[in-house]
Amino acid sequence: MPRPVLLIHGGAGDISDGRVAGKFAGIKQALRAAWKHLAEGEENAALNAVEAAVRSMELDEAFNAGYGACLNTKGEVEVEASLMEGKHLGAGCVTLLRDIMHPISVARRLMEKKRHTFLGATAAQELAIATGSEQLAAGSLWTASAQQALDEFLEMERQGKDTIFARTELAGIEPSGETVGAVALDATGQIVAGTSTGGITGKWPGRIGDTPLLGGGTYADNYIGGISTTGHGETIMRYNLAQRILAAMRYGKLTPQEACEQQCKEMTQRIGGTGGAIVIDPQGELGISWTSKRMAWGYVRDDGIIHYGIEHQVIHQEPLFDESKAA
Repeated sequence: MPRPVLLIHGGAGDISDGRVAGKFAGIKQALRAAWKHLAEGEENAALNAVEAAVRSMELDEAFNAGYGACLNTKGEVEVEASLMEGKHLGAGCVTLLRDIMHPISVARRLMEKKRHTFLGATAAQELAIATGSEQLAAGSLWTASAQQALDEFLEMERQGKDTIFARTELAGIEPSGETVGAVALDATGQIVAGTSTGGITGKWPGRIGDTPLLGGGTYADNYIGGISTTGHGETIMRYNLAQRILAAMRYGKLTPQEACEQQCKEMTQRIGGTGGAIVIDPQGELGISWTSKRMAWGYVRDDGIIHYGIEHQVIHQEPLFDESKAA
């Protein structure tokens, strides 16, 4: 019987010092909100845990998903998500949703319909409303911080700087690609992966990134592993990062950590854009790597300790629940 584990990320990119504390708080909150599903060994534990973790981050302004998602060039929010389970390779992918707080839940409902795998724009919006999502008022997902990021992006464009390719040596910043994602392994051996995002700051309206693309932003297969990626979407989808990491594990016989490190580095060397990934294999071994400046991540097992970080080679730990506070 495998040992359950929940691994999440809160996005990779040029994350400023002032945003680190919010990322850490949100990562820990998401793990605490979701771990109970795995701890209790309930039916669909991995699926429920992944959805709960992502939903927690979709509510948090510190992350580029749901509330706080980045803005396109018209100052609008368009969100997308994908969810996949590794037993039957069932999946749901949605894109170009507007004023819907939890695209990850819409992706789950599409997966459970078992009729189609990918819906976008009007069709995805109609599915969301028909299956219980609330249609929020226009602009409900807008935040001042997302507006500031867009204003800075547009100013760089006016100055003629290269803001299309996410390379610090060219642009001075990396456009926000701070996707959120989660991967879980439960006691039955089921692996589930999910990813949700607002895309990248300054994207054209109608732009679709790697997040809803199976093999790019998300993939799960109980025989190989589950993965969620984050970073510059155009780079990740062109490199097909999720599948390349899983292929390195299966055919190259690399560990999840080795495969993550190898393929993230090769992607950046080959194309120039940056990104990262989190992976769990069927034995519960983890892979966490990124080529961006920072990536927020965290995981928890049944020992009740949260491991988390955002800087390269720096890991923090704290109890999942503080019993002194509970008392």
